[in-house]
Amino acid sequence: MIQRERVSDNVFVFQSELYAQVTAGVVVGSDWAVAIDTLSFPEETLEIRDFIEQELKVPVRYVINTHYHADHSWGNCYFPGAIVISHALCRTFLEERGIPSLEEARKSNNSFEKSKIILPQMTFSEGESSLKVDKKTLTMIQLPGHSADGIGVFNEEDRILFAGDVFMPLPYLVDGDIEAMITSLLKIREMGLENVIQGHGEVVLRGEVDETINSHLAYLSEIRKAVRKASRRKYPGDLLLEVDIETCGKSRVLLGGLAEELHQRNLTALYRQSYGERPAYSAMA
Repeated sequence: MIQRERVSDNVFVFQSELYAQVTAGVVVGSDWAVAIDTLSFPEETLEIRDFIEQELKVPVRYVINTHYHADHSWGNCYFPGAIVISHALCRTFLEERGIPSLEEARKSNNSFEKSKIILPQMTFSEGESSLKVDKKTLTMIQLPGHSADGIGVFNEEDRILFAGDVFMPLPYLVDGDIEAMITSLLKIREMGLENVIQGHGEVVLRGEVDETINSHLAYLSEIRKAVRKASRRKYPGDLLLEVDIETCGKSRVLLGGLAEELHQRNLTALYRQSYGERPAYSAMA
C-alpha cells in the first residue's frame, strides 16, 4: 500500500513504500486529472491510477514528468491515452538513457516486464508552460540542479509546488550541478509557498520551507568546502571517506537510511565535476 495524503482541495500526494520514499501527485478536475510523476514500481503506479479512476471517478488526461529518472517516469505507460508533458531534455534523456536502462532492468527484475518508456508528446525548453485544471493553474517552471531537465509544477491558487528531486530531504546532485541546484533552491525560497511536495520524503509545510532550504544550502556549502580541502591531498578520496553526513549538518537516518550512501556519492560526484576526474584513493582506503 502506498501512502496517500490530501494536501488541498483536489490535490493529493502519494509516497512509495517500496523505494526511497519517492513521491507522485495528482490534481483533480471535474472531468479529468493530471498526474505529476509516477512511482518506481508498476504496482504502485497502478494503485494511483485505480484511486483516481475508481474513487475520484475521472480519467488521467495528462502526466507531467518532473525529470527523466526511472522512479519518476517509467510509469507513464500505465496511464494509456494520457498526454505526457516534460522539459525537452527529459524527452531526450528518456530516449537516450531511459530505454536502454529499462531493457537492462528487465533482465534482473520481472516487475518491469510490461513496462515501456513513453516519450513525452508535449515539451518546452524555455520559460514556463501552464495548464488549467478547472480553476487551478499548474505552471511548469525550470528547476535544474538534481538533473539538467528538472522542472517543478506550481499550483498557483493553492501555493503548492511539486518540486521534483531538486528538493529532497538530502540534496542529491550526482546527475546534476551544484550551482544550478543552489539557484533553484533560492528561486523556490522566493515563491511564498504553502507546501513543497518533495521528490522524495514528506510534505514540507509553509513554516518549514525557509528553514529546510537554508539547511540544504548550508549542506551544499559544507560538501563544497570538503571537496576543496580534499583536492589538496595526494589521495583526496581518503579524506572524503572521513567526511560523514553529520559533519555536513544532515542526518544519516533520512530517506530510510539511504542518506549516508547518497552523501558519499555527492562528494565523489562533486569532486569529479569540479576537477574532471574521480578522487584518487590510497591502497589503505
